[in-house]
Amino acid sequence: MNTISPFLKAFNARNLARTARARGTGVLLIASAATLAACGGGGGSGGAGGAGGSADSANGQSAPKSMTCGTPSAAASAASSSNLIQADTPGSDGTRLFAVNSPFNIALTTQATQSDTLNWQVLDNWNVVRASGSFPVQSGAHTVTLSCSSSLAGYFAISATLANEGGQLNSMGTRPQGIATFGILPDVSGTLPAVSYAREDQYRFGGQGTAFLPAGGTDGYRPLYTDLGLSWANDNRNWYMEEPNGPNTFVPGTNTLASYFQKGDIMRLIQLDGIPGWASPTGSMTESYAPASEAAMQNYMSRVGTDSAQIRAAYFPNQSKNYYQVTWEPDGGGPTQWLDTQANFVAMYQAVYNGIHSTDPNAVVMGVTDSLVRTNTQWLQTYAPLGLAEYLDGLTIHGYYDAGTYPSHPPERLATDPSPANAANALPASMRELRNAMNTYLKPGAKLFVTETGISYDSGTSYGANYPTQNELFAHGAVVARTHLILLGEGADMTYVFYASDPPVSPPGYGIFFDLADAQGAYGSSNISPKPAAMEVAAMTRIIDGTHTLGYLNNVPTGVYAYAFQRLNGGKIVTALWTHNNANWSQSSGYSATYSAPYTLTVDSPGASGTVTVLDVMGNASTLPYSNGQVALTLTESPIYVVSANASVMQANVTRPVGYTGQ
Repeated sequence: MNTISPFLKAFNARNLARTARARGTGVLLIASAATLAACGGGGGSGGAGGAGGSADSANGQSAPKSMTCGTPSAAASAASSSNLIQADTPGSDGTRLFAVNSPFNIALTTQATQSDTLNWQVLDNWNVVRASGSFPVQSGAHTVTLSCSSSLAGYFAISATLANEGGQLNSMGTRPQGIATFGILPDVSGTLPAVSYAREDQYRFGGQGTAFLPAGGTDGYRPLYTDLGLSWANDNRNWYMEEPNGPNTFVPGTNTLASYFQKGDIMRLIQLDGIPGWASPTGSMTESYAPASEAAMQNYMSRVGTDSAQIRAAYFPNQSKNYYQVTWEPDGGGPTQWLDTQANFVAMYQAVYNGIHSTDPNAVVMGVTDSLVRTNTQWLQTYAPLGLAEYLDGLTIHGYYDAGTYPSHPPERLATDPSPANAANALPASMRELRNAMNTYLKPGAKLFVTETGISYDSGTSYGANYPTQNELFAHGAVVARTHLILLGEGADMTYVFYASDPPVSPPGYGIFFDLADAQGAYGSSNISPKPAAMEVAAMTRIIDGTHTLGYLNNVPTGVYAYAFQRLNGGKIVTALWTHNNANWSQSSGYSATYSAPYTLTVDSPGASGTVTVLDVMGNASTLPYSNGQVALTLTESPIYVVSANASVMQANVTRPVGYTGQ
């Protein structure tokens, strides 16, 4: 399958996003509808739709979870606006994310021309109404506030209209018209108590992109990354950045560390790609050629090693290693495409490796960071026999897997293709091929970091008042979650989510948050609101972080995907499961939230009975009984997580990724 040429359509824009960042520019039904409490007042009606596509209630039972709101406040005067109706959730840290079971406000502002009634509702990821109500409004600009709380975690969209005058919420930035979004963060500690990390680099999730929110000030990572559970970010020690005008100007020391890393809770992946013009054989800054003097590069890298060793000791004492990424997408075309010889590629890695290791005894030097999973395998197969493997302590890759990674190209799309050559391009198969190559060529225990994987909206689309649709947002979130679960389940130690909020690229929609300030997206937005993907990431980090991978489940039916993880220190088993069917998943006919498949999961010994906890894709928990060691599940296109206790039973039913040594 030819994946490179179509992929290049998005490559240059993604590379711009990466450069902007470097330069500092910025399914399980929890409760049936009948259990949901009505919100509102002033004539509000209780509201909730049916189960919709969120899950099958046969998957489990739990205490009823709901969203509740108090009586609408008295109307307060508001600033005049051209918007007939506005909605927001003031009072967050800027992310529009709130803790489960904590109070939050919904502010509804109207500018009616006469007395009217505002009808409002809150819908979830599956377009199910979770709260609704109505209240009278006066003419003119006024704001009414609802004080709310939710025991249900997840993504939510507010909509509103006037009974007589009509209208809806206007689009805002990259967010389409008709909705204002917010999220409720899950608390899974009752099911999965916090683990004790022996070292900080056991955390498994990172990200690209910043958001300069009021609570974070000039720190573009907080509160966004800490709210989401992202523990890794890129830090730049690129030669062309640190010594753009001549040699020996970079002086190592702890003072080189950017303030946003000094708290020590977000770790550094140290970027080394790029040669300054004065050291380049072309006379210009380049990532496509080796330097004119490898000795000069080795000298610079030795100073970077000194710098990193001092920083780790001062700010990251619980991080066991420093991790370096040498090149960036040398396969991808555009400004990072490798144009030099194979011998010079290996020689450049040798210079970096020897320089870093001469001063940093805890260095992990990694590459080659090709854009597509399979080209990483191909480069390893080509360059390792030429000596590259000697200069790699691990592998960094980007996790793109198709001719565009978007909802209509999910990671499982080709898994059932009758052609073995095509099926090999599905993400699970590509990852297994890569792990085999790593096992053949690299040192035992070599780490595998996936340092960028993004899911956009579908090809041929653009930001606009009517796009994305609710169905596209649902599918986007599901594919984001499934892609990163496959990467980790197939043996990646760590994975990066790309991108924080919508960047100005084509195809659009890589962000897991809307950019509310810019209609075409921007880098480092100061005004964001979550998509379903953000809340699925927030749940995934809370559930999967603090685990090591057991592997993929054996003998699952076609169309079922299942990966088992174990909490650190001999803890509980978490099995992520979903189903996918191409026939019910397309841009033209829609992405089915209701397609399902039964699956029986073995969680205990034969003859044993008990209960397991099931977490939905948003992190909401319910319990489910099992008998004879097996639990019956109904799987959908949205992952669920089954938490069980019998590790030996699960270990006997999985295939561990080749060469994977755990966290």
